[in-house]
Amino acid sequence: MREYLLTLLVAATVTYLAVGVVRSVAVRFGIMAEIRDRDVHDTPIPRLGGVGMLFGLFAGFGVAAQLPLLGHVFDSGDQMRGVLTGAVVICLLGAVDDIWGLDAITKLAGQTLAAGLMALQGVQLLWLPWWKTTIVLDSTSGTLITVLAVVVTVNAVNFVDGLDGLAAGLVGIAASAFFIFSYIVSVQQSIDRAATPTLISAILVGMCSGFLVHNFSPARIFMGDSGSMLIGLLLASSTITLTGGVSFGVLGSADLFPTLLPLLLPFAVLAVPFADLLLAVVRRTRARRSPFAPDKQHLHHRLLEIGHSHRRAVLIMYGWTALIAYGAVGFARLPMGVAVMVVAAGVVGLLVLVGWPRRHRQLPA
Repeated sequence: MREYLLTLLVAATVTYLAVGVVRSVAVRFGIMAEIRDRDVHDTPIPRLGGVGMLFGLFAGFGVAAQLPLLGHVFDSGDQMRGVLTGAVVICLLGAVDDIWGLDAITKLAGQTLAAGLMALQGVQLLWLPWWKTTIVLDSTSGTLITVLAVVVTVNAVNFVDGLDGLAAGLVGIAASAFFIFSYIVSVQQSIDRAATPTLISAILVGMCSGFLVHNFSPARIFMGDSGSMLIGLLLASSTITLTGGVSFGVLGSADLFPTLLPLLLPFAVLAVPFADLLLAVVRRTRARRSPFAPDKQHLHHRLLEIGHSHRRAVLIMYGWTALIAYGAVGFARLPMGVAVMVVAAGVVGLLVLVGWPRRHRQLPA
């Protein structure tokens, strides 16, 4: 655990320092986020923060490779090289979009390329749960499903990046829950604690934490597509590499619900961005617009409309993500009654918090 915490701290520190340098460069060369109708900021803000986050990733991997325990993660080399390759490709793609702008089809092609390069280097789904058994994926099926999972995750994170500190906070919370789950599984099932998904999750928490210092409202820099696509790819990578390190059998099969729930945890921690992505696609398709066409009707925009402040809206989104992510971990590892009571209390509390501005405005003057 100490090596994971050290790696997390290094990733956070280097990200914080590198983002500061990137911000200065972005201001110097005018790489700024222009004000658009759907935006909530009213002054140009520098972007390209994802490039600084990439340096945090390099630093985290570099330190981990030198540590006695975590160094074993790099013994095979293929998966870690695949993650780094995909991360570099998708961050460069996002940087080009941040500076010059790219159309949706070009970005989708670049995302597919990054995911495909990872899959070809061993970062791919090996099996999927089905009822009380598993479906073992062949190389072709595994590659195709992996690419789809990465692209969907990348765009889910990209879509939710609409308020200061929102995307980095949501992904950081999701990654922390996934880190706890994967570490507990490795301890309880006597699996090697030096695991690729656990390491990626720890570094991702560090990257998001270091970036949030610059990005929480009021933001001094935006991560841009270079950042949102990067952290989306890393979150997907931690999910995908888990299937190569944990067999379905070690999670048990006596009861379907507790068996499948841990396997669904990666999707649970992304529930908020995925829900926002799905609603956006349905909304835009019904309006006969492109699913990639921007608008101002995301979940965070709706929170602002009902009267929440910028920071309060972000914290509410944090709350829902934490409730779902840690609730899933709780259902997987705690007695059912305890988990239900905690989650139910969290839901009630968040619903009250969400509805308070509307009721408050209805009070007599």
